Amino acid sequence: VIMKLNIAYPATGCQKLLKIDDEKILSVFYDKRIAQEVPADGLGDEWKGYVFKISGGNDLQGFCMMQGVLTNQRVRLLFKKGMPGYKQRRKGERKRKSIRGCIVDSRLSVLDLVIVKRGEQEIPGLTDTTQPRRLGPKRVGKIRKLFNLSKEDDVRQYVVHRPLPEKDGKKARTKAPKIQRLVTPARLQRKRKVLALKKQRSEKNKRQAAEYAKLLAQRQKEK
Repeated sequence: VIMKLNIAYPATGCQKLLKIDDEKILSVFYDKRIAQEVPADGLGDEWKGYVFKISGGNDLQGFCMMQGVLTNQRVRLLFKKGMPGYKQRRKGERKRKSIRGCIVDSRLSVLDLVIVKRGEQEIPGLTDTTQPRRLGPKRVGKIRKLFNLSKEDDVRQYVVHRPLPEKDGKKARTKAPKIQRLVTPARLQRKRKVLALKKQRSEKNKRQAAEYAKLLAQRQKEK
């Protein structure tokens, strides 16, 4: 049995892929479920003190594991809108799909692990290098949180610009995301307009209802 262990370390943004064919090492992960923590001491001396969290995996045919399905077999579930691993194409559509349960066994080809506790030694290519984040935050609240800004600060000055690959003979260019949930004067004006229209509709309906009630009372008298 050969299983690949895809180990991620979120603190540096790096990943490392290990191919393991030793059944004794792999047996540590068997019968464990997604989100369970497993000590990594069995992988070797350099992994001493490290703790992994199981975050998912794929079987030999490429079907992914799904949290909450308590089996180590492959099952066919009826998926609907909002369920992970399914995108609804038409309104009200449901679809039966094959997925693997959340319990690890020997029929997996890849097991995804995340380091939750670091050990004593450095792991080359995983903990000793840092992979910078390619993109910065896009939402107003997240930009404010990252730079510790107050409501008075202009968020547009703090957007992370990503440098584009240089073309020969042309000036270096950067790219920045369009800020989401940004409250601008135009947005406030639009909001005022919507509320004014709503108020107008309400007043018009009241006026028409009063006129109708008056007409109805008049017809009743004529009878």
